Amino acid sequence: MRYVTTFSTEVFSLLNSIIYFHKAIQELQRTHDNLSFAAFLYAIIGAIGTTLVAIFLSTAEKWKPLLHPYIRMGLTEYAAAISIIIFIGMPHVGELASLDRSTLHVSTSFKPSSPDRTQFFVQFWHLPVGWIFAAIIPGFIITVLFFFDHEVSSIICTIDRYGTRKPSRFAWDIVLLGMTTALCGILGIPPANGLLPQAPLHSESLMHTEKEEILISVDGEEKVEHRNVRRVHEQRWSAFLHAGAILVFVSPPFQHVLGLTPTSVLAGLFMFMGEQSLSVK
Repeated sequence: MRYVTTFSTEVFSLLNSIIYFHKAIQELQRTHDNLSFAAFLYAIIGAIGTTLVAIFLSTAEKWKPLLHPYIRMGLTEYAAAISIIIFIGMPHVGELASLDRSTLHVSTSFKPSSPDRTQFFVQFWHLPVGWIFAAIIPGFIITVLFFFDHEVSSIICTIDRYGTRKPSRFAWDIVLLGMTTALCGILGIPPANGLLPQAPLHSESLMHTEKEEILISVDGEEKVEHRNVRRVHEQRWSAFLHAGAILVFVSPPFQHVLGLTPTSVLAGLFMFMGEQSLSVK
């Protein structure tokens, strides 16, 4: 990956943005096919509204002198979450409650969704040998895709303007990713990984200003100059807490809360993520 330039990372980020926009259109297309025309029109309003409110709140850091700095920072960092909560609750207000709507499908019990399976663990030793060798092809594709996605994300998260001091720590993440992907294969569930644009957005949210002493030479004399330097606060707690929150919401009874989310809000989130991926330089 030493030969990968910033141009390659920007092109890959553009690809992710296009995928997000395409997924948003797909969600709205499903709504058009399955619901009434009035519900479809509201789905468009909900998707665009979720996107615009999230984009608007993401600029709260620039609202000086309005509000306290910590309030502006909170609105900026949790713009998407606030927008999602607003548009999850809106369909339950007034006459909108009578509209039919499509929501996320969630499981009501901890078991495989396929009726042909009674347990998560895949008994791969009972599979035909031919299918085992055939699985090498998609396995190789997933390996290349995940490796490239992870490495490109690491490059974007450690570009010069972030001022990271320990970029080599990302090497341990690929080890963890390999272990979780192998575990997904044994459990027979799809491997999930996607670091763009979440990873660079995470770096953006951890940016802060530090005062740094720099020695400069003026007329042959060395002087100390104090400068404000923007740098990422490198830590593991925020990523750990995010992963913990995901684990909580994919388990009962919190999974029921996810089932209240309209697919139009999901489409709006996709559009917001695509826009953010394009805006992060």
